[in-house]
Amino acid sequence: MNRVKLFALQALVMVVFLGVWHLITTTSLFGEVKTTQFFFSTPIAVLSRTWTQLTGGEIYWHLGITLTETVLAFVIGSAAGILFGFVFARNDLLAAVFDPYIKASNALPRVVLAPIFALWFGLGIWSKVALGFTLVFFIVFFNVYQGVREVSPTVLANARMLGMNERQLFRHVYWPSALTWMFSSLHTSVGFALVGPVVGEYLGSSAGLGYKIHEAESVFDVTGVFSGMLILAIFVIMIDSLVTMVERKLLVWRPGQSSTTV
Repeated sequence: MNRVKLFALQALVMVVFLGVWHLITTTSLFGEVKTTQFFFSTPIAVLSRTWTQLTGGEIYWHLGITLTETVLAFVIGSAAGILFGFVFARNDLLAAVFDPYIKASNALPRVVLAPIFALWFGLGIWSKVALGFTLVFFIVFFNVYQGVREVSPTVLANARMLGMNERQLFRHVYWPSALTWMFSSLHTSVGFALVGPVVGEYLGSSAGLGYKIHEAESVFDVTGVFSGMLILAIFVIMIDSLVTMVERKLLVWRPGQSSTTV
């Protein structure tokens, strides 16, 4: 699809959403205006508050803390997920032994882990990083594991017939196969890498966007809550765009691309 057309359609969705929101909160079609605005604020008020926070400068200190926690959770969780995904995918016995424990760990509610991490690591950034890690790790792990396991046995047999050793198989067969799955998981895990720190800040912190949202919520400042959520959304999109740029640089091999053989 043409990029201009795609951008226009995306902008149209945003305009419709803001229009419906404005209609709901400024007319009496859905109830008393004051009551509706108490629960939902208005798009103009939220955008105005967001602009004030972004131009005021104070929010950047909180944002810096949250982004630091997010980047650490994303990098550490992704690296661990990729490493263990490859190791478990290449070792059937190891995968079989740890399979129930991995599934049980993934099933644990992350909100329950937040107080435990706060007890273990304190109220600083590392308890938030640990919570984000648990969200990112399993997403990347399962995708990389599946990507390696999806390698065609025929391709592997042909590669071994050509004399490839394990290192060459990793570079030319397993890695390209897992790369598409890996980047698919990274796009998803970006948002979760931010969710972990924000939830941790919300439950116990003195700084960060989660703390700011909790602070606004504690005084029934709905505009501040939505403004904090909007700032989070903006920076998630920015981080995801960076992941997309890296993906375009690294993901040379793609399914369905024609290749030239010598």
